[in-house]
Amino acid sequence: MQGDTNRSRAQNSRRMFLKSTGALAAGMYLSGSDTAKAQVETLAMNGGPKAVTASHGDATTWPRYGKEEEEAVVELVRSPGYGPIEALEKDWKGFFGLPYCKAHYNGTSAITAMFFALNLPPGSEIMVPCSTFWATIMPMRFFGLVPIFIDIHPRTLNFDLEDAKRKLTKNTKAMFPVHYLGMPADMDHISDFAKEKGLIVLEDACHAHGASMHGKPMGAWGRMACFSFQASKPLPAIEGGMGNYQNREDYERAATLGHYECPQTFPADSKYAKYGLTGLGLKLRMHPMAAALARCQLKKLAKRNADGIAQTRRLNDRLIQLPGLYEQQNRPDVERVYYAANRFLFNEKEAGMSRAACIKALAAEGVSVGAAGAQFQCDAPAYHEAEWWHHLPVIAETFPGAEEVNQRGISLPYFTKDVPELIDQYIKAFEKVWAHRKELAS
Repeated sequence: MQGDTNRSRAQNSRRMFLKSTGALAAGMYLSGSDTAKAQVETLAMNGGPKAVTASHGDATTWPRYGKEEEEAVVELVRSPGYGPIEALEKDWKGFFGLPYCKAHYNGTSAITAMFFALNLPPGSEIMVPCSTFWATIMPMRFFGLVPIFIDIHPRTLNFDLEDAKRKLTKNTKAMFPVHYLGMPADMDHISDFAKEKGLIVLEDACHAHGASMHGKPMGAWGRMACFSFQASKPLPAIEGGMGNYQNREDYERAATLGHYECPQTFPADSKYAKYGLTGLGLKLRMHPMAAALARCQLKKLAKRNADGIAQTRRLNDRLIQLPGLYEQQNRPDVERVYYAANRFLFNEKEAGMSRAACIKALAAEGVSVGAAGAQFQCDAPAYHEAEWWHHLPVIAETFPGAEEVNQRGISLPYFTKDVPELIDQYIKAFEKVWAHRKELAS
């Protein structure tokens, strides 16, 4: 399987994250000595005490709004207007160092405008991951674009460049990777391949606000990129989205589609300035209330990401020392963020027990855990019905990476507040279950 072919690299990655104190604790707990065995508690599923007794409470509550957000909303209610949208766009360009951006009603609107901005002929193919939210793909049909579904790497849950290389055709015009659950796709390698083949690079960064690679933010790698500010996202505004643009032509075309007020602000030499009275048929303007919330959240983003990363690393650095457990990560040169879930890949042979037995034992210990698969798109009816498409999407018979995720994925919560007691108890629960893995294998 794909995960096993990268085992050597995964082991190297794990060693880089290794904490000496965690290694010592895990080694003592999982050692074969008589003293260690005598100290192993009975599994909760067999009548022993639960490892996790602390309340989960609101440990995963999201969004988290405070006084600043409340004041921003009240100010807008007292003085209604669209000022927060322009202010957000100014802040956003500064955050990314971008020449152009446009606030949209939601992430799906930003994606729709981006596909329109491409101005590609019908039948043009765009490579997308087979595991993502439908909004990455479905708006293509309005512009005659053809999705080419690419497998995901089981360790990262992201666009598999090697599969993309195999599926490249003369009609392929663009690649559209997703930074899934805040894990950056391999944008350096993707960009190099795209440059070699003359392809456009786009980014779906709807999960990756503040993530980076080599110090460069996700959303600043592609010719265009989209973000979502929906309530569950790392930067939540209840609803909203943003488009990032590297060049003026893309920005003006994207903005004209859904922001009729924009063309009248374009320079005189713009070919879209003449559409100032009409736009081009849609109204995708962000609600100013969402913009006000997004501005507040943007100011807090760096610290919240840093706090979340630090706490998750405290947990994961211990868990990935356990045989057969691999986190959603395969390279140390990225700064990921976390969103919605903390995902792992489970190797039953290395762990010495089945995924089902492991999950059952962990749940009995009080861990909020479950099997987790790919967010697989290709079986949905809309991708197989010709009436919706200029050309039907191209779907392979098998997607080994996604299938491996379905067979081996495990999900833990992403804790959105400081919960040191829960983290310690989760570590204890995992190490306790692994100490009983021979028993669980029988």
